[in-house]
Amino acid sequence: MSSPEVVLKVLRTELRRSGITYKILAERIGMSESSVKRMFGQKDMALSRLALICKSAGIAMEDVLRQAADLTPHSDTLTLAQEKSLMASPKLLLVAICCLGHWTMEQIIETYTLTEPECVLSLVELDRLGLIELKPMNRYRLNVSNAFHWRPDGPVQQYFREFVVSDYFDGRFDGEGESLMCVPARLSLQSAREIVQKIQQLAADLARLHQDDRRLSEGERDGFTLLLGFRSWEFSALTALRRGDDAVRGKAGAAPQNVRTHRA
Repeated sequence: MSSPEVVLKVLRTELRRSGITYKILAERIGMSESSVKRMFGQKDMALSRLALICKSAGIAMEDVLRQAADLTPHSDTLTLAQEKSLMASPKLLLVAICCLGHWTMEQIIETYTLTEPECVLSLVELDRLGLIELKPMNRYRLNVSNAFHWRPDGPVQQYFREFVVSDYFDGRFDGEGESLMCVPARLSLQSAREIVQKIQQLAADLARLHQDDRRLSEGERDGFTLLLGFRSWEFSALTALRRGDDAVRGKAGAAPQNVRTHRA
């Protein structure tokens, strides 16, 4: 589905939500009902016409465009070259992570020791790399999906594994809305695949809630990070205590699920 089609799909949904039929809309914008139906059936619409319809229906055009952008298919990962470019500059990686969290440029500058020119140059570079589409007034739209993840064993994930994970688990995980679990289990491969599907659904739910809560004020939100791990694994110190051949196999048996949430 193309971007114009997605915009019209969102617009139709918003019109139905407001109880506005094609007949009512036609009366408000001075067109016949058949012309309105034909206009929506063409799967494209001029921006001026979109603005007129939104104004007539009492719908914020910005909301329609934002919802359409959220629904437009994007890549789940960056290329290896893109990740290497991010890792070449700590400040660029910082701004990239902030963009993935939908921070504004003003929020980035207020929080971190970046000057406005440095932040603008980083946004321009992220636009060049394809992570974002830079808009007027230093606003942007993400060019990656809500299911975005860093490349497995890519440079960013390697950096996180070496430096970020230990810092993450340095917390107590006893704050409001925080949790730490390590649940071992012996499962069949089919059951393990089912758990992976549930983890993927949990990540999708987190992305959905993240999008929904963007409507709230900054004071009503806090930064949380979900770190998921699920693999066939056993702590080496425990493997050393196994009997006979099991001690040689190294990873026999346990496949714990690690689901951790922590305030960023």
